[in-house]
Amino acid sequence: MSSIKARRATDEATRKLVESSQMTAQTNNGLKYMSLVILIAQTTAIVLILRFTRTQKSEGPRYLSSTAVVSAEIVKLFTCIFVLFVNSRWRWSTFASEIYRDCFADIKETLKIAVPAVLYVVQNNLLFLALSMLDAATYQVTYQLKILTTAFFSVSMLSKKLNPLKWIALVLLTGGVALVQLPSGNATNKTETGGSDRLIGLLAVLAACFSSGFAGVYFEKILKTSNVTLWMRNLQLAFFSIFGGFFMCWLYDSEAIATNGFFQGYNNIIWVVVLLQAYGGLIIALVVKYADNILKGFAVSLSIIISSFISWAFMGDFTPSLAFALGAFVVILSTFLYGYEPKKPALMHHA
Repeated sequence: MSSIKARRATDEATRKLVESSQMTAQTNNGLKYMSLVILIAQTTAIVLILRFTRTQKSEGPRYLSSTAVVSAEIVKLFTCIFVLFVNSRWRWSTFASEIYRDCFADIKETLKIAVPAVLYVVQNNLLFLALSMLDAATYQVTYQLKILTTAFFSVSMLSKKLNPLKWIALVLLTGGVALVQLPSGNATNKTETGGSDRLIGLLAVLAACFSSGFAGVYFEKILKTSNVTLWMRNLQLAFFSIFGGFFMCWLYDSEAIATNGFFQGYNNIIWVVVLLQAYGGLIIALVVKYADNILKGFAVSLSIIISSFISWAFMGDFTPSLAFALGAFVVILSTFLYGYEPKKPALMHHA
């Protein structure tokens, strides 16, 4: 009887363990696809809304992109402070000691964060400039060159090894972006000013890609050589970015701010842009945690397609050409190839 009871108890424990693992798998799948949908929505919305705000006609002064970047970093800073305070179980002493330990105990280590922080500020200002000059579809496809720059800096700074498939993907990516830049059939109707605006936009995207690649790899290197939490690193990034952002405000828009104020031209849509800009990095962190590279490739691909369609159908500033369609397809394909990780063969265990 005791053996039968023991077997029943074992079977019951096994059943509960299987049910628990199934529930965990379902929860992870739910979080995976939810984070995917959020990423697609955020990536598409930030591009289209930002493009709309940079091209819409306004009676008063237009909002300043430099102030929008600073506002986004301030929102991010207070969000990180709130999360860290919650993680400290609302205890001020625990929160303060964590801040001191991770930010002030080793000030040289903390100051390293200023490098990617300033680069991210420059990058965000360049993206505002690019979306003032380029349609959303061309911008989004071209911005995928950050994969190429990130790979370059990963190889040179982190000594990463890329397999042949990734090198093929990078070559395809470069060719696809080049195809997208080919003039369409109605290029002759463009004015000389429009052509120069497009060139400025493309140069801004390229500079942002290099800034993104270097800053991302530098930040990854810092994360791998320290035990500081990601939320604390994001707080440090936001802190230094605010100073870099205010410097950009003073450098480029000091007269306009003195005349019409820091928040000139702001409305509800501009605040949506600020929030999307602030929480974009946190959303990407969520996707990295719960989604794999293939799903991220799907997110990028769907975002490009949706942005292109809306830009063509509703915004009237984009006319797709055969070269653009082919280039976008090649870029999407290269994104999947670069993110693909072949499964390692299972090791055979011999008795």
